[in-house]
This record gives sequence, structure tokens and C-alpha cells, in this order.
Amino acid sequence: MSKLFSELWASTPLTSTFRSKGVELPPDSESSTLIDKGQSAFEKCDLRIEGMTCGSCVEAIEGMLREQPGIHSIKVALLAERGVVEYDPKTWDAEKIINEISDIGFEATLIPQTRADTISLRIYGMTCGSCTNTVETGLSSVPGINSVAVSLATETCTVQFDRALIGPREMVDRIEEMGFDAMLADHGDATQIASLTRTKEVLLWRSRLGWSATFAVPVFFLSMIGPHVPGVQGILGTQLFNGIYLGDVLVMLLTTPAQFWVGANFYRSAWKSLKHRAATMDVLVMLGTSAAYFYSLISLIFAMFNTTPDYRPALFFDTSTMLLMFVSLGRFLENKAKGKTSAALTDLMALAPSMATIYTDAPACTQEKKIPTELVEVGDTLKLVPGDKIPADGTVTKGSSSVDESAITGEPVPVLKQAGDSVIGGTVNGLGTFNMVVTRAGKDTALSQIVKLVEDAQTSKAPIQAFADKVAGYFVPTVISLAAITFVVWFLISTFISDDNLPVMFHTHGTSKLAVCVQICISVVVVACPCALGLSTPTAIMVGTGMGAKNGILIKGGKALEASKSIRRVVVDKTGTVTVGKMSVVGVHWVPSAQSSLRHAEEPYSGDTGLDGLCADDSTSRLAVIAMVTAAEAKSEHPLATAVATYGKDALRDSGSSVPDTTVETFESVTGAGVRSVLTHAGSKYTLLIGNARFVTQSEDGYVPSTLSTYETQETTLGRTIIYVSIITLSSSQPLPILAVSMSDAPKPSSKYAIRALQKMGIEVNMMTGDGKTTALAIAKQVGIRPEGVWAEMSPKGKATMVAELMEKYGEGVAMVGDGINDSPALVAATVGIALASGTSVAIEAADIVLMRGDLLDVVAALHLSRSIFSVIKRNLVWACIYNVLGIPLAMGLLLPFGLYMHPMLAGAAMAFSSVSVVTSSLTLKWWRRPADSVMPGSESDTALGWSGMFFDSARTAVGDAWGGVRGLVRPKQHDEYGYSQLPVEMSATQSVLTRIFEV
Repeated sequence: MSKLFSELWASTPLTSTFRSKGVELPPDSESSTLIDKGQSAFEKCDLRIEGMTCGSCVEAIEGMLREQPGIHSIKVALLAERGVVEYDPKTWDAEKIINEISDIGFEATLIPQTRADTISLRIYGMTCGSCTNTVETGLSSVPGINSVAVSLATETCTVQFDRALIGPREMVDRIEEMGFDAMLADHGDATQIASLTRTKEVLLWRSRLGWSATFAVPVFFLSMIGPHVPGVQGILGTQLFNGIYLGDVLVMLLTTPAQFWVGANFYRSAWKSLKHRAATMDVLVMLGTSAAYFYSLISLIFAMFNTTPDYRPALFFDTSTMLLMFVSLGRFLENKAKGKTSAALTDLMALAPSMATIYTDAPACTQEKKIPTELVEVGDTLKLVPGDKIPADGTVTKGSSSVDESAITGEPVPVLKQAGDSVIGGTVNGLGTFNMVVTRAGKDTALSQIVKLVEDAQTSKAPIQAFADKVAGYFVPTVISLAAITFVVWFLISTFISDDNLPVMFHTHGTSKLAVCVQICISVVVVACPCALGLSTPTAIMVGTGMGAKNGILIKGGKALEASKSIRRVVVDKTGTVTVGKMSVVGVHWVPSAQSSLRHAEEPYSGDTGLDGLCADDSTSRLAVIAMVTAAEAKSEHPLATAVATYGKDALRDSGSSVPDTTVETFESVTGAGVRSVLTHAGSKYTLLIGNARFVTQSEDGYVPSTLSTYETQETTLGRTIIYVSIITLSSSQPLPILAVSMSDAPKPSSKYAIRALQKMGIEVNMMTGDGKTTALAIAKQVGIRPEGVWAEMSPKGKATMVAELMEKYGEGVAMVGDGINDSPALVAATVGIALASGTSVAIEAADIVLMRGDLLDVVAALHLSRSIFSVIKRNLVWACIYNVLGIPLAMGLLLPFGLYMHPMLAGAAMAFSSVSVVTSSLTLKWWRRPADSVMPGSESDTALGWSGMFFDSARTAVGDAWGGVRGLVRPKQHDEYGYSQLPVEMSATQSVLTRIFEV
């Protein structure tokens, strides 16, 4: 079976390890990849798209490209700033798609996906064409390098090579021998971290906020405060011309640069959107500020021709500048909060150390050298000293140490590592020193694969998000229509209704009816906010999946999250899921010497000196039998034999007694029966039979002494497996049964707690297995599953059929939990497939959720987390809808008859903070902790879940986030604050789990 698993894994690409329904992974080989679709062929390009602010932006891009002939599909992720486009290469290419997106007003770049046999190097010290020729000639002559292309302008070198003959480190060494400095070019991790943390956007909007405030604050003072300050009032009220006053001129002069310089970006973005018949939030901002500015400017011009004495027009210059400031403030805070939503992913990406210590003379291991981690290659021997981060996946070859795996697995207790044990990149060495051989490096490490899975999960969309994006696409045109209707209706009302019957607002001194109508119209345009609607889902998914990754719960995107909320029944596989998945000896029953007879008489057996003491009741003779059984079973690869051999070795070691050497002369495995072995022990020769009753007795009826048959009945009732041991000496031709060994694939200690917790959540738990009914019922009884909910002797197809029948019969969501190849059809058939990462790659590929610890308690945590995330999504959507449903009618003046009115400046502030509130709501998921029922009682994690710990940890997170936002407003970021952060990441898994996932 292990060979079969290895073959299946070897035939499965690494990137498909975690691929499942609903998750799109970027290709491994090219930035544009060929995809077969029936008779057609499409190429796929992966893009980074900057400048998107809300769902309207997403819908604008998707809607524009979707309508183009030759575009097969387009998926855009708002927070990840990524887009994947499938297109017909006959009519499109990546550059043309980028230009189309740029025309809408967004910045798009192709994400390079270099081939596995191609690398890019950055070379320093080249000054002319002769230098580039030196590098090209020098590298081209190296065996294994197929082609070299050096660019003097960009100081880069692209090399195609054969990995079997040469690696990147040797290329760097060759270039340095030529007199230049070289290093691997950035593969985009730093750029990606900057993108995830919104570095560029935060700096941009901080700058715009500063400039807008520079103009808005003086304008606000001159318009709203100055006219009420003695002394200042007279200066501002100085009349320069007919209808033109000094205060109005100053306000206009301050507003104009704000409108056309600070607001230039809104104009550009809005124009590009409108040009392609798309409408985004920037269109609303542009319309609102432009209406306020140009109305005020026109009013000021017409005031010069007004003959009314002391006439002073009503101006809204302050509305324009304050709107720009509030929008800039909102965008700044929003991007700061968005950056925090991806904190878990950026922390994962920062776990790998920057440098590694390598032995240059392995296996002698006397010469050490420090190299960048990205130059570590498979087969290298590394040295780890206390406190070092492990640079890559590998196997310990010398020394021992405890390794802190909490950064990857979340396990609080360091794990002892000795020669032969596997270690994972990103974990931290304890107090010991050891050497290791690298088995996986670079993008192939377990850490890189986990980062890739989390990254792609966060770029996927939940079905509910598609609806929100669709609504956002129609939102802006609807708001503009409502604003126009509002203006017309109020203008007609103010024209045809007597002044006495108009709301108080129309009677404000110095305000015309037209000005009031314009104000109301501006409020409608400004208060509406599609951003809150578009951010509701992706922000919650990004924070939630990040928290899942910290706890060893890898959720493959929004579809799995949304489906998890409907789970009312969980079907678990038995072997490896409920149970340990490995047979172990749970009991040994010896035949008393008085019953070691050959056949029916069951009389004491005597007269055979060769068996003297072997069947006696003393421990010394029993250890001799155990030594022979262990030696024989060690020759077999059968799981039962392995379990017996392991038990025997432990028993001999723990006994502390000296046992004579045992030599295996011959060994024969009889399929379906047992093993026959001839051994020499303490100078005497014996034949040992180990297997079922018929085999060890060499009889048709399989007679064994009553004490053994009674023991067999007792153990099989508990679902255990019995094998017998009999012995033949040279003086005896018939086998003598002397021992029965009981073995069981015991339930995991956590299984009964997990099933109890699921039942407390109102979830029905069933079990399916290919094993017999007796064993299945025995295991079910131990863990608390009702007998009527157990199905035994199920084939892989039968499991899938049963899952489908349960979904149809009860009309509810069904989750399937498994770890083996035979579980894969059922994992696909279920509403949500949950794979334990201790299982096979096939099961992991088919699942929607991967649990890194291989523990059923994580099923409880996964469902709890999924429900929590979806609850936040619903809360966000409800808030976004309520805000717009209440805000827009209020801005339209429906409550004007009661004296309630929303000023444009207040509307702008409300709009700016509505999206911030949604992102902040999603950030509350950072407070999520495992429910108490998902932790083993008495474990260290259980202690950590105390109420005080939860409260202070959450409070510390909240205070830190708030202080970070305030601090960012008043001082600039230091140069390294947007780089790699060395923050601890908590996830939940075991070392053996990761080894099984990523082991070829």
C-alpha cells in the first residue's frame, strides 16, 4: 500500500496537491498556460491589478472583459489585487489584456511564473557590453546551462539550465569568480507582501490626506468659523466688487487646487470608467465634488451681475474640499485595515530565514559557509545551532535537538528530533545542534505549499460575493438616477409650493431654492457607498482563512466557507480518521503450561526437553518466545507483523534482561494465513508458525486450547484482531499453540471528545468503513456513535453513493471526513469534503478543507470557524444594506418636513467611514479562538483557552490595531516597517502530518 501511495503521489504535481473544486491555482510553468476546452484551446494569464477600491471596480473589470469576444473567463479578487483571465490566443495576448484594464483606470501587470528550469539572477558590477559578454560566455560554457540572456540596463540574467547537472548556487559562484556580485532575483515575495499590506496605497492616501487637509481646514475655517469671529468677520466680509467678497475669493482660491490637483486622480479614474460605460465609487466622488465646486463658481460669477444691494451668493466650496478630505481619510483608514486582514499570510511568508549555514565538504562536514536561503538546494547538508530557523525541509543526519514547531503546527510542546527524523522549514531549533540533509527547498517546501494554498484560498470568491459584486455594478448608476430625480422633485416642489409651506431649510438666510436643491442632490451622490457592500465578503474571508491557517485549518476558499454553514451531518471514515490508522498490540494471552497439550485431551505435555520452560509461566521463558516471534515478524512488511515486531522490541528493551541471540534461518510468508520461520535460539532450532488458527495448528478445524479460544471470543467482540503463535521443535512434528496476540487499530484519544462536541453543535455523526461490522460497531461504541449510524464493508463507490443518498434523504449539508484514497469519491460527493492531512495526497486534493493535525477535534474547530466567518459576512452585508437603505432616503430629504437633513459634509464623512466599519467588523475575526469543545481536556491548549487569556489576548490585539492606526496618522512609516515581519504564527498540526503531505 505504501508503494501505491508513493506512486500516486509521484504522479501528482505539487500544485495539484491542494487543488479542489472552487479553488483556482496559478500555473506552475508559465505566466500564460495552455488550457484544453474540448476542441478549443485557451491561455491563462495571472495579473496583479492595483487601484481597485470596491465591488464596483471588480464588476467594471470583469464586465468589460467578459463582453469581449475571445475572453473565456475572468476572475478578479479585490483584496488580493489579482486577476486570472482565460483567453483565446488567436485574438488576445497578455499585453492587450493589460492595456484594456489600464484603459478603465487600473494598473495591471503580469505576474511572472518562471519555468522550473529557468531562473533570473541580479548581477551587480557590470559597466559595459564587454561585461555582459563576459557573463554570457562564462556561463554558456558551463555544462548543464542551455541558454543565457544578460541585460545591462536591468542588471539581470535569465538562465535556462538542467537541474540534474547544475544548480543556482553554482551559477552564482561562477559569476562571482568573474568579478561580479550576483544573487537570485526577487521572485515577487517582497512585492507580494507589500501588496498584501497595502504599502503603496497607505503611503499614497496618507499623502493625499495631508494635502487635502492642507486646503480643507483653512476653507472650513474661512467658511464656517471665521464669519462668527469678531474682527475676522469684518475682514472676510470686505466687498471687493459687486457681489464679490474677500472671504469668498480666498475660499475659491484655496478650493481650486484641491479640486483639480488633489482630486485629479478621481477625475482620471472616473473618466476612464465612464469611457468604458462602467461606474465606480470615484464617479460618485467626482460628481459630488464637481457639483459643489462648479455650482459655487458659477454662483460667484453671476453674483457680479446681480443688482441687489449687499447680495452674497450661497457657496459650497467648503463642501468640495471637506468631501475630498473625508474620502481621502476613509481610503487611508480602509487601506490600513485591509493590510491587517492579510497579516496571517504575510507572517507565514516571513517565516523562512534569510541565511543558512551549509557544509561545503559534506559528508566530512568540517567546512562551513553562510549562504542566502534561496540558494539552498536539495541534497545540501546544513548545520543548525540553537535558536536557528530551519531553512528548508529535510532529515536529521547527526545530533539531536528539540524543535519548536508552533510556527507551522501550533503545537505548544517542542518536538524531539534525532537522526532519521524529518524537520520542516520555518520551524525553530531549540537548545541542541544537529546536521540535516535538505529534501525540499525553495518553492517546494511544506511552508511554501501552505502559503500557496492560503493565498489562493483568499483570492477565491464565495457565491454570495458574486451577488454582492453584481449589485455593486448597478449601484452607482442607480444612485446617480436617484440624485437626479431628487433634484428635479425638490426643484419642482420649491417652485410650485408657497414659501410658507416649504421646509425650514429653504428659508435659511442667503440661500436660494436652487442652492438647497443642489445641496440635497450632492448629499445623495456622496452618501451612497458601494464599497461597504463590495468589501463585506472578501475582507471576512481573508481574515478568517488566515486565522484558520494559524490553527492548522486550511480552507480552500469562499465556496467551502459558505457550504459549511449548512452542515448538519458529518460522516467520518473509521481507519485513520476515528482510529490511529495503525495496528498495535493491545493484549497478549499465554497458554498455561498445564494446557500446552497437542490435541483434544488437554493434558500436561511433558518429555520434550527442547521445549523445557518455553511454555512455563515465568517471565524468562516468555521473553525467549517473544524474542523468536520478534525476529520472525521483523522479516515481514505486513501491518500486523510490523505491530507485533514493534511490541516485541519494546518488551525486550523494557525487560532489562539478557536474552540469547536469535537467528532466522528461513522465512516464508503465506498469503492470507501467516508466516513460517525456522530459527535458532540459545543453540536450539525451532519452527515458528504465526497467523490464524488453521495455519498455526496445521489443521482444518483450527483447534486451539480453550483458554485461547475464550480469549479470541472476548477480543473479537471488542473489534480486535487475533493472531496465534505455535512452535515446533525437532523432536515434535506437530505445532504447539502457546500464545495469542490481540491487536487493534485503537481510536484516537480525541475522537470521542470530537464526536461529543459535534453532537453538542446539533450535528449528527455517522461512520463508514470498509472493515467488518463487528469491528465497526465496537469502535463506534467506544467513541459514542449510535449503531444505526454505522455502515460497514463499504466500497469507495458505496461511500460516495451513501453520502449522496444522505444529502437527498435529509435535505441537509453533509460533510465527509476521511484520509485515504478510498475516501476521495465520498469527499467529492459531500457538501464539504474534509481531509486529514495525515492521509494521502489524493484525499487532500479532493477535499475542500484540509486539517493539518489529522485530529477530529479540528473538524469541530473548522466548522465553528466557518460559521463564524459566514456570520461576519452576513453582518457586514446587513450593515452595508442598512447604511445605504437608511442613508440615501435621509440624504434625499424625505425627513426634511420634520427638520431632519443630511449636510453634504456629513454625508461625505458617513460614506468614508462606512467602508472602514465593514473592514473593522471583519477584523474582529482576529479574536477568534478555538471553542473549548475542540480542545482535549487537560492539554496545554485547553489551559491556554482560559477566559482571562482570551480576554487579554483579544484586548491586546484590539488596542494594538487602534494604536497602529492613530500612530500612522501622525508620523511616517520607517523604511523597514513594510518589509518582512518576524512575527510568530500559530497553526495546528504535527510533524508527521506535513511529512506525509509533502513527501515524495
